[in-house]
Amino acid sequence: MKLRILIILAGVLLAACGKDGDDKPTPKGPASTLISDLQADTGASVGEPEEGKEQRPFQSLIFSFSTKQSRLIKSKADSIQYLKNTDWDIAFTQEYNSYVVVNNGTFTGTPGSGGPGKGAMVIVEKPYDQVTEAPSDETFENNGVHGVGWDSGNGYGWFFYSLSNHICVPVKNRTFVLRTADGKYAKLALLNIYKGNPPVVTDLFWPAPYLTFKYFVQTDGSRRLNTSN
Repeated sequence: MKLRILIILAGVLLAACGKDGDDKPTPKGPASTLISDLQADTGASVGEPEEGKEQRPFQSLIFSFSTKQSRLIKSKADSIQYLKNTDWDIAFTQEYNSYVVVNNGTFTGTPGSGGPGKGAMVIVEKPYDQVTEAPSDETFENNGVHGVGWDSGNGYGWFFYSLSNHICVPVKNRTFVLRTADGKYAKLALLNIYKGNPPVVTDLFWPAPYLTFKYFVQTDGSRRLNTSN
């Protein structure tokens, strides 16, 4: 009788352990990289000179997904040394570094023009965590864009901009799938241009540009883009 009770108790314990194990969430994939408050060209101004700023064009900021390193392109010498290669993947350009472009040597007028970069970008109307696979190369070629910035109602940007209050508001649930400069696949969520990644901005003079974004690069060469965050 005692032996029978012990066997039953052992079975109950094993079942309980198995249930606990089943309740543990299964990771969906590798982790994404979050970049917070990346300082861009905070010394430029598009309007009247402000304290600590000067009225001039904004210098482009390039960023490498693999090294997480960035660099402001301040001169022609910088352009020659740092732009014509595949050491960077995206550049933050134009006013307040708000226009994000890929590194592609065939895109005239972009920082990577004339270089060996193979970058491309496709806009996907899905939340970042729901984007699990990169599209075909044919989709990149036929539906790809050079870059994204202000969405004026055409569905091609990453933020809305009001001409009345001059504040940028990020577009929700829009993800950008990329082919990187060296041909890998990645996904990108552009989250904010204001310091501290505030959920709401009401102050025209909130410190900017301080860029917050999230990305994942599939290093095995496949198109799988499922992530755990």
